[in-house]
Amino acid sequence: MILDDDSNEKSKNIDQHFMEQAFKLAQQAEKLNEIPVGAVVVYQDKIIGEGFNQSILLNDPSAHAEMLAIRQAGKYLNNYRLLNCTLYVTLEPCPMCAGLLVHSRIKRLVYASPDLKTGAAGSTFNLVCNEQLNHQVEVTGGIMQEQCSQLLSSFFKRRRAEKKQQKKLKSISKNSNNNENLL
Repeated sequence: MILDDDSNEKSKNIDQHFMEQAFKLAQQAEKLNEIPVGAVVVYQDKIIGEGFNQSILLNDPSAHAEMLAIRQAGKYLNNYRLLNCTLYVTLEPCPMCAGLLVHSRIKRLVYASPDLKTGAAGSTFNLVCNEQLNHQVEVTGGIMQEQCSQLLSSFFKRRRAEKKQQKKLKSISKNSNNNENLL
């Protein structure tokens, strides 16, 4: 019984370590004004793929953190099947990325924050564990949830404030142009 507790504690520490790496990548995304999501793919306790959201930067709606990390891992392994790999990601995958997990045969998914709008690993619906599909993914959620949720929340709060300010400036500019036309 004690061995199981030690093993469980070791697994939590490993999950924490790799989620911290994904969190650092999410912070890089935020600095580039991308939605702050980061991901790493781990094989035999080694990061073999990493990525952060770059959809805006690359003008590519598929450039999600998970997608970029899995592409890199596939190149590293020289295989499109990522058997015995774990994906760590700061936000629960969307349907597109969840489909990628199934197709790439990722063994395990560890995510930080649930995505109550588009989460496809149990929050909104569960694509990665659907028994009608030919592969199911083992899922663990909630690792570093508070930190990752806070990063996302502050990012969107800042973006809303910036949009509100832009709208206000546009309105002021429009009104001053109208006043000039009256003269």
